[in-house]
Amino acid sequence: MIVMNINVSRVDKSALYDGKNGKYLSLTLHENKDGTDKYGNHGFVSQDLGKERRMKGEKGPILGNFKHVGGYMKQAGGNATSADKFTDEDPDSEIPF
Repeated sequence: MIVMNINVSRVDKSALYDGKNGKYLSLTLHENKDGTDKYGNHGFVSQDLGKERRMKGEKGPILGNFKHVGGYMKQAGGNATSADKFTDEDPDSEIPF
């Protein structure tokens, strides 16, 4: 399982798109090059602005961080270890947009 925390005020709302069941936001997970950071995060989350904008060299905003919280993950040294439990926030809280 992966837990993400994103700052919704940074979302580029022009890149939201309509789908069959509502509005959608595309995200990309980027693993930290140097492994887990000092806060226990394994990487960061950015918004995917779509292929057309990406081909023009535009990068999506960084929205937050993520952690592996269940199962096993490979660390930079290749050893599989159990991830730390994450209990900071309620994952079922409402999104404010």
